[in-house]
Amino acid sequence: RVQPVQSGGGSVQAGGSLRLSCAAPGFTSYKCCMSWIRQHAGNSRDWVSSINSDGSTGYADSVKGRFTISRDSDKDTVYLQLDNLKPEDTAMYRCFTTRGYGGNSECDDGWGQGTQVTVSA
Repeated sequence: RVQPVQSGGGSVQAGGSLRLSCAAPGFTSYKCCMSWIRQHAGNSRDWVSSINSDGSTGYADSVKGRFTISRDSDKDTVYLQLDNLKPEDTAMYRCFTTRGYGGNSECDDGWGQGTQVTVSA
């Protein structure tokens, strides 16, 4: 099973940038879809972005135009670039895998450990 390992995150002021990484050996060969969700204090959770095995991407309206998801297939790594951060982006960010187009069961329920993003006003 694909097992993502996250890195990045931290604390920035509003308007700043951060980059999150999610390294997942096998992600490319198993044709997984990688998604990011975030969990805010108070436990509300929302979907942020996804990149599918064909390279297609999707974004939540709240982050569209500010966040960019990308992948390096050679490194089996997905990146989430967070620009123009706002205090409401403060949350625990987690990546996870699901089957992409043509993907197999090795993609199912692979979760990263989570990384905190804190944005101060």
